[in-house]
Amino acid sequence: TPTPTPPPVSYAVSFAAVAANQDDKVTVPAGYTVDVLLKAGDSVETGTAYSGSFPTPAVAEKWAGGNHDGMEYFAFPGVDANNRGILAMNFEYPDFNILMTGNYNAATATADQKALALSAVGIGVVEIAKGSDGKWAVQPGSTYNRRYTGNSSYRAGGPAAGLLSGSIKGMLNNCSSGRTPWDTYLTCEETTDNYLDPTQPARDYGWVVEIDPLRELAQPTKRTAMGRFSHENVAFMSNSDRRVAFYMGDDSTPGCIYKFVPDRAWSNTNRAANTDLLDYGTLYVARFNGNGTGEWRALVVGQNGLTAGAQDPGNVSQSTTPPAPTTVNFNNQADVLINCPSAARVAGGTVMDRPEWLTVAPDNKAIYCTLTNNSGRRVVDPANPRVTNLHGHIIKFREEGDSPLATKFSWEIFLTAGDPSLSAGGSNLVGNINGDTFSSPDGLRIDPQGRMWVQTDHSVPGNSGVAGRTIDQAFGHNAMFYVDQVTKQSKRFLVGPLGCEITGLAYTPDLKTFFVNIQHPTGNWPVAGQQPRSSTVVVRRTDSQPVGA
Repeated sequence: TPTPTPPPVSYAVSFAAVAANQDDKVTVPAGYTVDVLLKAGDSVETGTAYSGSFPTPAVAEKWAGGNHDGMEYFAFPGVDANNRGILAMNFEYPDFNILMTGNYNAATATADQKALALSAVGIGVVEIAKGSDGKWAVQPGSTYNRRYTGNSSYRAGGPAAGLLSGSIKGMLNNCSSGRTPWDTYLTCEETTDNYLDPTQPARDYGWVVEIDPLRELAQPTKRTAMGRFSHENVAFMSNSDRRVAFYMGDDSTPGCIYKFVPDRAWSNTNRAANTDLLDYGTLYVARFNGNGTGEWRALVVGQNGLTAGAQDPGNVSQSTTPPAPTTVNFNNQADVLINCPSAARVAGGTVMDRPEWLTVAPDNKAIYCTLTNNSGRRVVDPANPRVTNLHGHIIKFREEGDSPLATKFSWEIFLTAGDPSLSAGGSNLVGNINGDTFSSPDGLRIDPQGRMWVQTDHSVPGNSGVAGRTIDQAFGHNAMFYVDQVTKQSKRFLVGPLGCEITGLAYTPDLKTFFVNIQHPTGNWPVAGQQPRSSTVVVRRTDSQPVGA
């Protein structure tokens, strides 16, 4: 009897949307299951996991840190990545409730308290595998399991390296992330100082840090050529000649959108040849013109006004009275990179409403960026059209010729977030979402099948813009949505527990397993009767078909 041919795998989105809610659990569609993979305080390196008692710094240094954020999934060479791989994830800031009593004050903290706080930030790398029951688990004792913390040492590369410490203490506020085409992890510092240990030089922070999860290449390195600002994530576009651009957002109110283009092509045959690729290249800032065109302005000393005595116009969007310009001296390229937001404004970059995640569509090369919100905007422009932008929007742009090397692009506003039921508070709160409404788009990723996933981060209790109505009452808890690139139809896929942000998205190559992070829950999740803890969860279908289909 011939073996029957299995039906073709479908990735068409067909899940039944879940309703907005304020439940203290992770809600997913019927036919799906959710498992907790890694909680703050679980062991990454071999040691004692959190069990209800406060740790010593040495113990906490081996734990999963706090406030899980961006992450990437990596394959082992020659291993079926649908069943086993490496997950690298960011820990943005500590879950202090499992570290110490009371509030943390960096000004008065003891050496042990500082070490504890710094142990809970940075990143974790874990080997994970799927069991015979379909559930994924961290593999204890794996040689790939490793913490890189706020107490670890890092080197710097690129034009500003000589002005940073020779051995930098720590990285922190690791918000979102990205990867390179040669499969290294890019983790992003969303702070330009060390607020957990202010004795450290501020210029050592605010960088993209490259880390090899396989530990074959250079030690973890802060890549200064990519600029210093409040980095959110990194997304790349590569062409057939292996020339690549990396797109980044400055999660400030307001901040600019950037791209970095290395000077040479990356190697797909020799990983070691890419070791210093991110140290040499050109950093650009995006300028969005009013006619739907845009240009990339090079942030190179001596170009676009970047000279000694340059006049920084400041954050012109936040007041109807323009701020007084400040003088900034750009004497060399290191000055430009260390003072990147000032350089971007001097060069004519457009200040945006908190640019957070960027993603590049694999099917059509469109680039999208979430602009989470900017309640303080007072002066609008075509790319940021709403005063008091409480609910944010998503912008879409295409490089000229779909080339990562282009210096011009076209753009449009993809959607504005909000809800028609909030019209009593003003037209700027309504938005134009087609389907399930949301506020404050933050996490953003388009998977290999061209399906867009949007994750939200509205504040709690938050302001919906209508008196007497909180943001959760208007939209439910933070959630994850599918949004069609063409019809812009939105469907709510996942809702998080009380007080959380939904962030971070990674998946196996067959898209049958999604990894999602639940950050800063405040209720009774993930373990009833215990302290709430940030966690990574695994989402999959009970019939083993692709997630979302």
